[in-house]
Amino acid sequence: MKIAITSGKGGTGKTTVAVNLALSLGEVQLFDCDVEEPNCNLFLGLDLEKVEDVLCPYPLIDSDKCTLCGVCADFCRFNALAALPRKVLVFPSLCHGCGGCRLVCPAEAVQEESKSLGIIEKGMSGNSPDLYRGLLNVGEGMATPIIRALQRHIDPERPAIIDSPPGVACPVLAAVGNADYCVLVTESTPFGFHDFKLALEAVKLTNIPFGVVINRDGLGDSRVEEFCRAEKVPVLLKIPNDRRIARLYSEGVPFVEEMPGWKEKFAGMFEAIKSKVDPGTVKA
Repeated sequence: MKIAITSGKGGTGKTTVAVNLALSLGEVQLFDCDVEEPNCNLFLGLDLEKVEDVLCPYPLIDSDKCTLCGVCADFCRFNALAALPRKVLVFPSLCHGCGGCRLVCPAEAVQEESKSLGIIEKGMSGNSPDLYRGLLNVGEGMATPIIRALQRHIDPERPAIIDSPPGVACPVLAAVGNADYCVLVTESTPFGFHDFKLALEAVKLTNIPFGVVINRDGLGDSRVEEFCRAEKVPVLLKIPNDRRIARLYSEGVPFVEEMPGWKEKFAGMFEAIKSKVDPGTVKA
């Protein structure tokens, strides 16, 4: 079973929930899909090794063959090609690597070159979950191919915890879209509640079952809990606004390792999630 941890805004507690849940379960995989700023390993301290480079093809135009018909530029929905009167310009940073321009070119003037978008790394230890993370190259704008490449390393025989990027854009949907259950992490503040509702609407479009974890419970008011009660959204767990948790976080220490009883609470949340997922619908 694959459980995605997401939220509508950054800093709400996705990594806190993902890491502490993974540590509470033991034999699981943890995938850090926040590839622009992966930080799960700050709490695990594993030695990481590179698994693979993530490459993306982009077009090269053979000027000797090109007839300047413009079919390639008309086809490209991402504006990675621009047909000028005397030349076809290529913008590799906009290319999504679909290869369509090469297929539609009547003169067979489009060739392909590959560029690196980032890397996949892994870290393993007998005392920690197996960690895989993606790392997007500085200056690259496409996180989605890294996330998809990262998720190809999921072992279907073991539970996988997916730490998603923040927000509701394409990288989030790429991280969440293949999950069996989605945990929405929020806080009961005006900003947290606003962005929680955005994330909730996005997750509903995927038809994936979901529940809520309220982080820093007691910091704001009861608006999130009242909303969930009215909408019949299950609240899986409430993490209090506790100074000890904040101190441990600032020191890079998962709080389940220091605060008795919390591993059992996260394990109970996992069992509650299992009860809501039909085994016949678990994605391979």
